[in-house]
Amino acid sequence: MDPILSTIDEALKKKGLSDAAASKLAVGHPSLIKNFRIERAGEKRYNLPALGKLAEVLDLELYFGPRRDPETPPPEPFEIDGQEFSAIPRVAAEASAGPGAVNGDAEVIGSMAFRRDWLREHGIKPGKALLVTVTGDSMKPSIHPGDLVLLDQARTEIVNGAPFIFIDADGETRLKRLHRLGGRTLALVSDNPDHPPELRDGIDAERIKILGQIVWSGHSWG
Repeated sequence: MDPILSTIDEALKKKGLSDAAASKLAVGHPSLIKNFRIERAGEKRYNLPALGKLAEVLDLELYFGPRRDPETPPPEPFEIDGQEFSAIPRVAAEASAGPGAVNGDAEVIGSMAFRRDWLREHGIKPGKALLVTVTGDSMKPSIHPGDLVLLDQARTEIVNGAPFIFIDADGETRLKRLHRLGGRTLALVSDNPDHPPELRDGIDAERIKILGQIVWSGHSWG
């Protein structure tokens, strides 16, 4: 089978999307993948701009350049008083527990040491973890504005009631507890009772991109 179509099929299965649904999300009509499946002679089978839009919908990369390592190498461990630690990077990005914040490519601005036995106990791979600052008050009293949260980027499957950082349908980076309500509906739930739950239905729910689950938070009392 064509390797591009094989990759598309695997991603469709993982996302739970049909050919038509993914095509409509990518280019606004349901026939894109159907057209890709039609055998054509020469090099006209794939439209690169459309393929790039489909890759975004399916969380794939359309990449041309030098060969890259498949994963970012984990930070090198180090010892303090006989205990092994990993330095988890802190990035210049914010997740909004409020109306939403837009972030570009995040720059690493520091790090924090976590014990490796604690990371293992919680199933966290150092190479998949990031520290992010929270803005907004919708997750109080659990998480306050300015708190640091540890994001596990390996956990992208929704667990009802767990806090996640995600890109909302409008492109904003947010922090909420997520609940699947059945079908194609997601509830975005705050801990602060002053912020009512929000619903995302149909295409808006499918456009949400999970960046990872919050597995730890740190609060400064100073």
